[in-house]
Amino acid sequence: MNKFPAWKYALVIVAAIAGFIYAAPNLYPPDPAIQINAARASAAVDQPLVERVTSTLATQGIPVKSASVENGSLLVRLMQKGDQRKAKDAVEALLGINDYVTAVNLAPTTPEWLLSLGAGPLKLGLDLAGGVHFLLEVDTESVLERDLASAETQIEQEIRRLKLYGTKVAVNNKQVSIAAPDKASLDAISEFVRQSVGEIEFARDTSGNQFVLSGSLTDAFIREREDYAVQQNLTTLRNRVNEIGVSEPIVQRQGRNRIVVQLPGIQDTAAAKDIIGKTANLEFRLEANSKTLSSQRERFPYKDENEQAIFGGAELEKKLIVKGDNVSSASSGFDPQTNQPQVNISLDSSGAKRMMATTGKNLKRRMGVLFIEYDVERVTRINEQGKEEVFTKQTPRPSIISLATIQGQFGKNFVITGLDSPGEASRLALLLRAGALAAPMGFLEERTIGPSLGAENIQKGLMSVVIGMALVLLFMLIFYKVFGIAANIALALNILLLTAVMSLVGATLTLPGIAGIVLTIGMAVDANVLIFSRIKEEVKAGSSPQTSIYNGFESAFSTILDANATTFIVAIILYAIGTGPVKGFAVTLAIGILTSMFTAIIGTRAVINLIYGGRRVQKLAI
Repeated sequence: MNKFPAWKYALVIVAAIAGFIYAAPNLYPPDPAIQINAARASAAVDQPLVERVTSTLATQGIPVKSASVENGSLLVRLMQKGDQRKAKDAVEALLGINDYVTAVNLAPTTPEWLLSLGAGPLKLGLDLAGGVHFLLEVDTESVLERDLASAETQIEQEIRRLKLYGTKVAVNNKQVSIAAPDKASLDAISEFVRQSVGEIEFARDTSGNQFVLSGSLTDAFIREREDYAVQQNLTTLRNRVNEIGVSEPIVQRQGRNRIVVQLPGIQDTAAAKDIIGKTANLEFRLEANSKTLSSQRERFPYKDENEQAIFGGAELEKKLIVKGDNVSSASSGFDPQTNQPQVNISLDSSGAKRMMATTGKNLKRRMGVLFIEYDVERVTRINEQGKEEVFTKQTPRPSIISLATIQGQFGKNFVITGLDSPGEASRLALLLRAGALAAPMGFLEERTIGPSLGAENIQKGLMSVVIGMALVLLFMLIFYKVFGIAANIALALNILLLTAVMSLVGATLTLPGIAGIVLTIGMAVDANVLIFSRIKEEVKAGSSPQTSIYNGFESAFSTILDANATTFIVAIILYAIGTGPVKGFAVTLAIGILTSMFTAIIGTRAVINLIYGGRRVQKLAI
């Protein structure tokens, strides 16, 4: 009666081998490192850069384990973790912050044969392995400047429509000034701004021979626009973090115009910084022609140095057709005819409507694609409390990547060419896909942070797992003898499978997750206790040893299933409504329930049947 099929033995063996393979990467600790990425297409990541960086680090007395160019990035592995910050500062002093992005990193040491099987180390949360902490400042002033410029354009258009000759509009120091030649003109434009430019509060000055309106943005409007810029940037940052693939990140507002970003367990911090802080965007404008007023045209250089040398730039209209905000999807690829990198773009409904209307009315005119990047500069200023603080000043660096004649009406889908490299096309597509920033941002603070609860608390958390498991193993050996040995083997397999599954699915282990592991150990043993108690009852009732084993496992199964199913549902609910640490606990608990069910029922039964199955037994050691 007490038989265990061969396929179940094979299943346990396969699970154990797979568990070992996918848990093995956790035996290889990562190397402390710094990673250097090019921030511009003109910045090369090559062997001369490797030599410059390693030479500088050697001069600073920082020992280097290795340095190599991998996937377009320079990865410098260091001997000591404490040298990362010093090495980063030395490289930034050498290369600057505009041409290259330098970030602290942890370089994996997992063998290639494991990586080829899809195995990777367990991701640790910010409270266990630390991670990268960014404090960014949103340049809300630029949003207000754009609003003032938009209001200026709106007022100028109305002046031309009403033919108020001699009326001038100017914006200086966040103030809008409208000077009219007479009272009638002032009255006419006053009525317009009162009805249509409500965001600006104007004061009338008619003293002497002056007919002037002076105004500035209202406090309520400023607060609304600042909130919009920060909230839009929060949404965009979350999208960009999702594109990077970081588990359980923190992206939240701090104060009036700052955003905190924490990326736990991230491997490629240089790429993360590049993507998160990138303010690059696209603007589509018509080329200025003879009918374009001088006040409505701007000159921009070409991004391509050869074109810039030949043509010296081009003039575009200030009025935008569409910009990056109107992009609904974007992907990088190659032009099938020239094999040059390109970005395939789809516009949203409003953007497609404007693009169709503009291109339909302007056939044979040229349309420019403006690529806008920002140069970053760290500046010290005195804040309202009279203390010095460092902030980032961003200067726009627009350039024309394409200026082509409109041969036909554009629709929703089209392509952008003129990019320097596939990497640049890929980054631009990612930025457009994740959404444009409402305002430029600068890195006010960047640091790699250690465990937030301290090394002592982490050590205690790990020690709790060791002590808990040791006590459970000892308890099972004392109370259940040979059956206890089988339960302990199954428990070890459970921990192995739990680690392997979490590593394979990319789950993040946090300090609450360690609590989930301790709970899993208890639940796994609890299932064995139920089974062994049923076996004891069968023996006392006079059943044969083999019948007792069979009935014990069979009768306890429904109870174990009910108990674990309800706990699994609770874990799903915790994950659905929880955040941060709660999710970490829920993930570990849910995976632990599945692995403990397998090891307690099938794993323990396999070991028991190896010991007692297929032979006559007079007495069970239980």
